[in-house]
Amino acid sequence: MRIAMIGTGYVGLVSGACFADFGHQVTCVDKDAGKIDALRRGEIPIFEPGLDALVASNVKAKRLDFTTDLTAPVAEADAVFIAVGTPSRRGDGHADLTYVYSAAREIAAALSGFTVVVTKSTVPVGTGDEVERLIREANPAADVVVASNPEFLREGAAIRDFKFPDRVVVGTSDERGRKVLGDVYRPLSLNQAPLMFTARRTAELIKYAANAFLATKITFINEMADLSEKVGADVQEVARGIGLDNRIGTKFLHAGPGFGGSCFPKDIRALVKVALDHDVQLRIVEAVLGVNDNRKRAMARKVSNAVGGSLRGKTVAVLGLTFKPDTDDMREAPSIPLVTGLLDMGAKVRAHDPVGMEQARKELPDIEYCDEPYECVKGADAMVIVTEWVQYRALDWERIKSEMAQPVVVDLRNIYRSEDMAAHGFTYESVGRAAGPRG
Repeated sequence: MRIAMIGTGYVGLVSGACFADFGHQVTCVDKDAGKIDALRRGEIPIFEPGLDALVASNVKAKRLDFTTDLTAPVAEADAVFIAVGTPSRRGDGHADLTYVYSAAREIAAALSGFTVVVTKSTVPVGTGDEVERLIREANPAADVVVASNPEFLREGAAIRDFKFPDRVVVGTSDERGRKVLGDVYRPLSLNQAPLMFTARRTAELIKYAANAFLATKITFINEMADLSEKVGADVQEVARGIGLDNRIGTKFLHAGPGFGGSCFPKDIRALVKVALDHDVQLRIVEAVLGVNDNRKRAMARKVSNAVGGSLRGKTVAVLGLTFKPDTDDMREAPSIPLVTGLLDMGAKVRAHDPVGMEQARKELPDIEYCDEPYECVKGADAMVIVTEWVQYRALDWERIKSEMAQPVVVDLRNIYRSEDMAAHGFTYESVGRAAGPRG
């Protein structure tokens, strides 16, 4: 089948490359000529494991190409996917749908023959209705079905998530639309991925509801971590104990500094705003946002307490800046409020991240960046592990200790054991576990 993918951001590029790998003919469209030129040269604008090779192989096979002009790709397409950004709107937290609606108008003018237009961007309930209205207003003769097909990709594991999904949600009640999208996703039948057809508005809400629930699990276990520290329990064992209950499950029960990224914060804010617009108050979801925001800032106080209550004039080494491993994404990363808090307390901050430092410089320009962890900890009064990159799981602790001014480690991801760190001579603080013995 022929597919036009409007937008070459994270969702659009991963989805387009994977569809091409299924054997479809895919054209990715973006208005940013510099980005398109870079993609044609094989330069990938985001860090996602395996994406560069996937794009290269499908470009070589002539199943994937890139352009700035959507006219021909849309006219020839069986399905057109809208995968543009929906950031939080400044001032009120609603999803900014400017790019979605602009794409819909441009698509309308280029349609030729029966076409399914699919919103793959994360959008509030009712957005598909407006997209359909805009298309029919701009091109009354268009033979078009507008569907919703939300994505559920995890950064760092997006290709596997696309090819081996838990489910594929398709929102359309139109039989022709169901057939086209069934054909688009037919290669997944080999993996026995459930294809769930539902009404368009239901599909739109499923995405928001899923993200809100996962964020709630993260926030819940983070609050249990705080309680565990006070009562002398171990939150990792608490998480395992409740996660083995198959009604709860083990995923997203890892205590840490709070959730971030491109999806959870903005999508939850947008869900709350949509609910309020319909006179519904989502008290649990609102609380999740508040607790998460407060937690990120509280991590700076945790570091201060670990070094005796004051950071004035002290140096803190921060390992990991991106919101999670295997991505260079700094959006809503817990490192941002943490570092800001450390600076506000008078600390000097040095940082290292395997791939995220270029993006981090835009968010945190007032700190020193180091090319490797051992340079970062040199002369530091405390080291903080913020992102659980695999590179930080087997550090040379003898070398670390010899480089640091004080042997203090604050592990916000619980990747080490208290007794091991004490044996190496460190004062060690983690999340949701009793403070380790002094080294």
